[in-house]
Amino acid sequence: MKICVLASGSKGNSSYIETNQTKSLVDIGMSAGYIAKSLKNIGVNPSDIQRIFITHTHTDHIAGLKVFLKKYHPTVYLTEKMEKELGFDIDDKVYIDEGVSIADLDVGVVKTSHDAADSNGYIFSSLNKSIVYITDTGYIHVKNFDKLKNKSVYVFESNHDIRMLKEGKYPYYLQQRILSDKGHLSNKDSAYYLSEFIGDNTEKIILIHLSEENNKPEVALKTLLDTLEKKNIRIPDIEIAMQKESTELIEL
Repeated sequence: MKICVLASGSKGNSSYIETNQTKSLVDIGMSAGYIAKSLKNIGVNPSDIQRIFITHTHTDHIAGLKVFLKKYHPTVYLTEKMEKELGFDIDDKVYIDEGVSIADLDVGVVKTSHDAADSNGYIFSSLNKSIVYITDTGYIHVKNFDKLKNKSVYVFESNHDIRMLKEGKYPYYLQQRILSDKGHLSNKDSAYYLSEFIGDNTEKIILIHLSEENNKPEVALKTLLDTLEKKNIRIPDIEIAMQKESTELIEL
């Protein structure tokens, strides 16, 4: 498997996942032109994208969808509630409320908690490698813990530092939204969950969806490292995904 986070942050999110037989995107929250250029930069022809998995339909996750579909015609995987919230019809679609197998790619669904009509996290698996993709959720239900444990890569939200959020310029109602069970994972929450999930098979963590206003990469990284060290957990390779800069194409 291969993965590249093409963009990550409050202004747009998208990632590329490849197996021997499949080439997919998770979300497409930047312009179709940005996504096409980013794919070409890692040696991928955008016309080879076969499917797009949608986590939820907030603009920073679907902004480029309509134009990309018109130009390249991939299949969209989303829920019926997500499609209704989109505001436009999708001809080539698959409703994904539970797991699905596509060629050499197995996709598991983890229901997340966000202030959208519906929201999914995903577990992508192929040839004994696996990628957990969790973003835009206020919490992760304990019932999902077992199926999230000991995966190869975690692409995981670490949205805000609680102190920075509370002392920052966001109005109170917006702070409460972000901190709620239908908001976003703080650095502290993200670090806790990752400390519960990572195992001997874990090769890499990519922290995503960092707030420009209420977080800093070094703060998110320190929170995670401190948590893992306190619990005497082996620290895998950790990377912070950025808003306008793709990660390298990571091969597992």
